[in-house]
Amino acid sequence: MTNGNDTTPPRKPRVFKADDVAEDIDFTDESIPLGGAVTTRRSETPSRRLSVGDINRGFRFGGILFSAMAALASLAAGLWFARFVSVALERQDWIGWVAFGLLVIIGLALLGIVLRELLGFRRLARLARLRTLVRGTLAKPDAASERKAVSALLAHYRGRPDLAWGLARVKDHSGDVLEQGELLRLSDRELLHPLDGEARKAILASAKRVATVTALSPIMWIAMGFVLVENVRMFRAIATLYGGRPGILGSLRLARNVVGHVIATGGIAMTDDLLGQFVGQDVLRRLSRRLGEGAFNGALTSRLGVVAVEVIRPLPYLDSEPLRVREIFNELVRSLRGADKQAEG
Repeated sequence: MTNGNDTTPPRKPRVFKADDVAEDIDFTDESIPLGGAVTTRRSETPSRRLSVGDINRGFRFGGILFSAMAALASLAAGLWFARFVSVALERQDWIGWVAFGLLVIIGLALLGIVLRELLGFRRLARLARLRTLVRGTLAKPDAASERKAVSALLAHYRGRPDLAWGLARVKDHSGDVLEQGELLRLSDRELLHPLDGEARKAILASAKRVATVTALSPIMWIAMGFVLVENVRMFRAIATLYGGRPGILGSLRLARNVVGHVIATGGIAMTDDLLGQFVGQDVLRRLSRRLGEGAFNGALTSRLGVVAVEVIRPLPYLDSEPLRVREIFNELVRSLRGADKQAEG
């Protein structure tokens, strides 16, 4: 209800959200007459909503404290080492000469490590280029590109005593092969098939070590650390077999590529299915609980090793039989069962 003498203009229609009422409407506006029509106006200084980010915003004094302490400790260690070296080198007696000799040895060792890592990355890059060349040849078959790929493969494995017989056979029969694609198949049979056998032995040995340490280790963290180190060592051994021979950093990079390939292809799920089949056949139930855990970790190591061969191998499987996780796992379980029977006896 409004009085007849009220000269206030009628309120215009507005559209607003329910959540914006508290922000947009100023209920303390003195221009609103008591008993009259309720009018609204936008506040000249609208209130600002607080969010979780606003509440958490600010300096993290704990992080600043630990960062400053770590920086101070690093600076103190560096100054102590620099002072120690300067004092030792200033001495003209045997202590100064021993310190100088040790510094020279440290410098040479660091230089050797850096050069080894660089050479390892170079070998892996050369192996990757060879894989790319072979894939391009298989995608677009051509006699000239096939012979170029085989020549690059022979140059890659030149000087290997374990492949001398295979290299000689490929060179002798390279001129007799006329059908397209057969030259790469010949290289696969004569050069890479023997390496596949050695890689299978390396994978099985690593899987046995992982299974044994997992079964015997009383502390889980020790077993997990050994599994990580053993898998990286296995990747390095496989890469060395196929001509990569990486360093420590190259092996870690290779491990990252292998794990990424396993995740992309669903290799973990395939390993779980494999274990499920063996559990259904009551094979793992005959083992003790600790050996069952070791068998599971050994199966994962076997799967990673097979994927590592697929990632590193310069040629895809053309005539050679691919490595099977099932076969490696069968042999692993047989060895674990034999060890379990010996422990019971």
